[in-house]
Amino acid sequence: MEKLLANRSVSITELKRSSSTIIEQAGDEAVAVLNHNRPAAYLVPAALYMRQMAALDAATLREAIAISRRDQHPPIPAEQMFAEMHAAINQVAIEQASA
Repeated sequence: MEKLLANRSVSITELKRSSSTIIEQAGDEAVAVLNHNRPAAYLVPAALYMRQMAALDAATLREAIAISRRDQHPPIPAEQMFAEMHAAINQVAIEQASA
């Protein structure tokens, strides 16, 4: 049997029958939804899901910062970056106007 990553579990049939009650009883905890006694999904309260997404976003940002610190290329001055972006925007506007 697969490891459950929740303290509570319900069958898909139970979830169909009384989803509101199951959500209410779950409180702040995830519930494993089982299909033939195997986890098919996890029902996660909205507040917990938002906290997990925020943590994931923070972890992704930390990794991007770590990667950028290891980058051996010289930094690009902000003025140069904005000038290149402005030129690209102008080019798109010209192409759209002539289309």
